[in-house]
Amino acid sequence: MTEKTLDQIPVTQLKGVGTQLAGKLTKLGIHTIQDILFHLPMRYMDRTRITPIGSAQLNTDVVIEGEIRGCDLVYGRRRSLMCRIQDNTGLITLRFFHFSSAQRQNLKTGSRLRCYGEVKHGSSGLEMYHPEYQFLDRHKPQPLQQHLTAVYPAAEGISQQRLRTIASQALALMGEHSLTELLPEALHKIALIEAINFIHQPPTSAPLDLLANGEHPAQQRLAFEELLAHHLTLLRLRLTFQQQNAPALRHDEKLQQQFLSSLSFQLTAAQRRVTVEIQQDLANPFPMLRLVQGDVGSGKTVVAALAALQCVANGKQAAIMAPTEILAEQHRNNFQTWLEPLGIHMAWLTGKVKGKAREVQLKAIQDGSAQVIVGTHALFQEEVVFHDLGLTVIDEQHRFGVHQRLALKEKGQGSNATPHQLIMTATPIPRTLAMSAYADLDCSIIDELPPGRTPVNTVVIANHRRQEVIERVRTACANGRQAYWVCTLIEESDVLEAQAAEATTDELHLLLPELQIGLIHGRLKSGEKAAAMDAFKNGKTQLLVATTVIEVGVDVSNASLMVIENPERLGLAQLHQLRGRVGRGKEESHCVLLYSAPLSPQGTERLKIMRQTTDGFEIAEMDLKLRGPGEVLGTRQTGEMELRIADLQRDAHLLPNIKKTAETMLARYPSQANAIIRRWMGGSERYGQV
Repeated sequence: MTEKTLDQIPVTQLKGVGTQLAGKLTKLGIHTIQDILFHLPMRYMDRTRITPIGSAQLNTDVVIEGEIRGCDLVYGRRRSLMCRIQDNTGLITLRFFHFSSAQRQNLKTGSRLRCYGEVKHGSSGLEMYHPEYQFLDRHKPQPLQQHLTAVYPAAEGISQQRLRTIASQALALMGEHSLTELLPEALHKIALIEAINFIHQPPTSAPLDLLANGEHPAQQRLAFEELLAHHLTLLRLRLTFQQQNAPALRHDEKLQQQFLSSLSFQLTAAQRRVTVEIQQDLANPFPMLRLVQGDVGSGKTVVAALAALQCVANGKQAAIMAPTEILAEQHRNNFQTWLEPLGIHMAWLTGKVKGKAREVQLKAIQDGSAQVIVGTHALFQEEVVFHDLGLTVIDEQHRFGVHQRLALKEKGQGSNATPHQLIMTATPIPRTLAMSAYADLDCSIIDELPPGRTPVNTVVIANHRRQEVIERVRTACANGRQAYWVCTLIEESDVLEAQAAEATTDELHLLLPELQIGLIHGRLKSGEKAAAMDAFKNGKTQLLVATTVIEVGVDVSNASLMVIENPERLGLAQLHQLRGRVGRGKEESHCVLLYSAPLSPQGTERLKIMRQTTDGFEIAEMDLKLRGPGEVLGTRQTGEMELRIADLQRDAHLLPNIKKTAETMLARYPSQANAIIRRWMGGSERYGQV
């Protein structure tokens, strides 16, 4: 009988781990002994020496020992238990706001304690709030820690002390049952077992600066393996996807020329380059998986229209999906203007298309009389049956989960072929993120703005100068221009956002009575939103008060001024997207960031970056530094790209080698590749099977 490996031994084999604790550990993704070893510390504490109370410094973490001189219940704004501890150098107070009657009884005068915590200044002098402590036996000295003490990501009902005890047992078992080394030897300078031991229990001689920054060779060894696991998942997804059949769509030069000659503008060199890349992909008998990145206003929609045209020329259907009804409506208008004169029939499907109208659209999609279909999430629904889907275009990919975009491919299974996929985003993705988060996609970049676009001039103004900003709006509208006034709120609440926008609209009606003012927010019905946008597009309203619902895709070339209230509440990418709604015509455009003082250091930095550059890719890199990959990708809520030890910014230098290693491992060591994915992604492997 073969010996069990650590990924096969359940946590219940450890001393003190019963079914109740095992259930709590499950919330941390811990099922086996191997899972414990890869549940890595977030930071460390130094508990290797005692600090005399008289030498304890404010705002530092220390270990102290002393005798309890008295414990009292204190009633102030909050009830607390205060316990005075003394050694031969001084006195300190332990304060507990949450305590049990048993805890209160155990903390008896005369008992000796060893405590660990942060020293603060309180009403009684030096204090520690909720320190960790243990009782000492005067006759049996308690040894101090011989290594740095790990602090782990925890879940409710599991103390740090319990996690450390479990980790110590797992480390001991690692000596008995070897932990499988999955990386080829040439790729690591430090053995896996050595790295794991070091990271859970670093010696006191460990370089604290490297550990704190995640740059110690042991941490880098594991960071490499974790990023490799993510990369392997995506590459495997891609390989599986590309083993499927897709319709080989030939390029129709004549139809393309007819389309291009009907446009009122010339394509930029970048648009032409990306169009050729897409044409070549579509001609392959396996599915295209291409991400097109382009800064706001770079002209991605016309590139998507050319892809749809190539699809229709081969007798197939193309589906274009957008995350909001406003953006879907805009795509429908553009595609109708461009494609209907060429004899191409369209369908339109969103949540607001109901009843008889919906039946008509669904029938046209199913019988093939609709060749290009534009819609929102509604296109995912089971009732939507395509006649012969050849291409799906997904706009603003980061708004959709990977599962959603993969669900669309099944809509083409009726013809035993997988549709090609074109994914577009106007949120530039930093190169490091593109290499790791989108390794399953080929990337194209439209890095050129159409001629005639003027950079938006951005100014940062404090709220006490609000009246000046209102006068600026009055002047712009008096000169025949249009303006946006964007309201933001800290609370992620449609109701509160709508109330704020409505209150601002009332205020602006009073201060600018001569202007026609529109209002759009997430609580309006679809028809009301569409009416508000149409009135603004047609120039019937001069000023549009909006929430961030207008962030993506809204295109009104006469709008040359945007005021964003409380911009410090938004991320850089969102601010850049909003700003991209102006500067779409030939007039000089302005964006006013109307902030509320005082600004946090990060808020100050964000607004400074917005003032300095209009380059979306530069802004994306800065955003990554400020907010981290989960926030930038918009995937934090789904757990995608949540890394245990790796950091995409810090570890970017590892990515080129990871890319090569992943390709080699899939080709030559597939079983080891699968084991690395299981080790790091566990049961939550994010994309599942395609």
